[in-house]
Amino acid sequence: MAVKEYPAGTVLAQSGQAINALHVIAKGTVRATYPGGEFYLTKGDVIGVCELFYGSYLITYKAEEAVSIASYAYSSAHLTTILNNAEMAGRIITSMFRQLQEILDQYELATFDCDNFYHYLMNSYEEYRSFCNKRNISARTLPDLETLTELVLEEDIDGWTGGYYARLRALVTAKPVKDLGVDFLRGLLMKTSRDVYDVISVCRVLYDYKSDITNLLMNENHLDFFDLYASLLYRIGSHADESTSLIAAISTMMIQLESQPSIDKEMYRQRVAEYKERLADLDSFVETQEADNDKPKDVPEIHDSLNTILSYAQADEETANDFRSVVNEYRRLNDKNNSDDASRKLRLHITKLFYQIYEKAFLRSLKDFEVPKTVQMFFNFGYVDEQLAGMDNAAYLYSIVDKLPSDPNRGVYTIYQWLRAIYEGRKSPSRNEFDTDFQAYVHELKISGKITAAEETAMLKDSKRQVLFELHNMFQSGNKITFGRISSFCPLFSEHNILKDLEKSLVSADKVEAAFRQIRSVDFSAYYRDMIYTNPKLGIGKEEISVEILPDLILMPNIGVRGVMWQEIEGRKRTTPSRMMLSIFQMEDLTNILVRLTGDFRWEMCKRVQGARWNDVSEPSLTSRYFDYIQFYKKNRDLSADAKDKIKLNMQKAKNSFKEMFIRDYESWIIYEGAGSPRLNKVARSILFDFCPFSKEIRGKLKANPLYKDMMERYDVKLAQHIHHYDNLFQKLRNIGAEIPPEIQGQRNYLDM
Repeated sequence: MAVKEYPAGTVLAQSGQAINALHVIAKGTVRATYPGGEFYLTKGDVIGVCELFYGSYLITYKAEEAVSIASYAYSSAHLTTILNNAEMAGRIITSMFRQLQEILDQYELATFDCDNFYHYLMNSYEEYRSFCNKRNISARTLPDLETLTELVLEEDIDGWTGGYYARLRALVTAKPVKDLGVDFLRGLLMKTSRDVYDVISVCRVLYDYKSDITNLLMNENHLDFFDLYASLLYRIGSHADESTSLIAAISTMMIQLESQPSIDKEMYRQRVAEYKERLADLDSFVETQEADNDKPKDVPEIHDSLNTILSYAQADEETANDFRSVVNEYRRLNDKNNSDDASRKLRLHITKLFYQIYEKAFLRSLKDFEVPKTVQMFFNFGYVDEQLAGMDNAAYLYSIVDKLPSDPNRGVYTIYQWLRAIYEGRKSPSRNEFDTDFQAYVHELKISGKITAAEETAMLKDSKRQVLFELHNMFQSGNKITFGRISSFCPLFSEHNILKDLEKSLVSADKVEAAFRQIRSVDFSAYYRDMIYTNPKLGIGKEEISVEILPDLILMPNIGVRGVMWQEIEGRKRTTPSRMMLSIFQMEDLTNILVRLTGDFRWEMCKRVQGARWNDVSEPSLTSRYFDYIQFYKKNRDLSADAKDKIKLNMQKAKNSFKEMFIRDYESWIIYEGAGSPRLNKVARSILFDFCPFSKEIRGKLKANPLYKDMMERYDVKLAQHIHHYDNLFQKLRNIGAEIPPEIQGQRNYLDM
């Protein structure tokens, strides 16, 4: 067999590729990598022997240095011939056992690391809270911290596996290979490669778990442990008693992060450089901050805010005293996110009173043309107390509350603007959490005998009852969901929830418009709806046209990390805007959240259009095709073993939700695939391309990419047919001297996107 030379850096085999040859290393070193592990192969090792059962590579093999490789053509039929060669069979068996042991060692190490890494994270948070308690500072929490639990593997490797293969190796290698028989050797390879697949599958779970913890320690949004510790250090100064311990904790964290393969190296370097620069200037920074803090806050209107709000709401004395008491108790808590029973009950009690007072104040404001700015802060931010908010933050809220950058004309409303729009009849109430709209809710009251037919008619016209329906349902649920940390939710604006600069995190109509523009530059048809256009006077029967209808965005009065796609249309009319909710101060990346909400909208809108047949693959649609793909992925011959393994793991992360799985793939489609960085398997990519095609510009860039070749050709044929149809229609209209209707012209323009 001829030996071929490969330079350092050459990818000899890529994970997911079909195995069509066995490669024996004659010289040099090859690096073998997979999610959660790596090892090295040297002279005499055989590439591919641990993956024969599934017929595709689970591992990526790359030349670490210049290597010489002898390749042997492989298929299931060739294997017997290869194993009849005693020398080759010996190499295969020896290399297989060595590689298996490397993978088992990696698994043991990864299991140990996950346990240590989790406890390191939890201990770090306890230390951070301890630092805060010593300084009487409210400890901050992170969006994903409360959902993180100690790793429990649903499918783990049997404890006897390592010992079994160690003994089997000793028994097998004690005999001449020729005496073992081809059937035994073949069976040994198949059985071992199946076990390798299982071990690597678990290693992938372990890798993802460590990646989640790594992301909590440091991420591009600065919502991480590194920022918790660094911000605390900047706040107390380098000469404080605890500063040495804080600096040491940050240094330990940096060491932990450096060793994590999933960390974005460039992002890590930037964050560390930023930290070191701030640390070097810390003394002057603290002096400046202290000088600023000594300046009087000349905003007298925000003093005694709580009483101003209670007075405006005209709350009864018992409710007012109760609310003052619980707000003061909440303000005194060092750990406002504590999960103990007393803290949880306090937050629930505050929440109940908050909405009662909000309702009273809002109803009064409907007849008031000069609502005090402090009360406006209450309506739009959940603000109640200057000490709880922090004087600097309260002053900032006061400075912006009468010039908020929302814009109902562009579909971006503050919650107060939205509630007024419902009261004034410009918008209808949203569905409640049981997907029941106001009309259906009132009708249910009549059916159950709680109101008469006359009362039903009156209620449907009662603007106050409509806005109360919104206040009691969408508002309360949406406020909690957008906050993101449901177990620690409290509707009061509190300084401890501020994880990023308020000015930068304030959601504006301009930011929303820019984010949607970016999404639609990739998925141009995201918010288009199909309609039927007819014009008998011009001889136009039925033409299916697409009309773009952008969503309404409602800004909830909190500092949050989530978005929610509340409903895809108003009532039953499909040409009405969808409704989405965001926090008015968004701590996460706004574009990423809107990408996710767009994926959610696409799924729900398709279900709405398809009705009961949304998952019937005999009627092809986005949801039916995707449902079929996930339901039967194990039998799909177009998916490699590695791809099937990823689907299984991702479904576990998505809690077996088909919609959540689709949204995750949609995020990859927009953020990565649209930028020319493949992340999806071929089946998911085909579905997304068929129903969420890229814009003309991106299609042009990807045309040369073989991953998209077949899909592009299919799309171009269909597009050409549609364009030809409209060109003929245009010519027909010109021939009779008729003007082209704007609806038809719009559809032709749509086809050019």
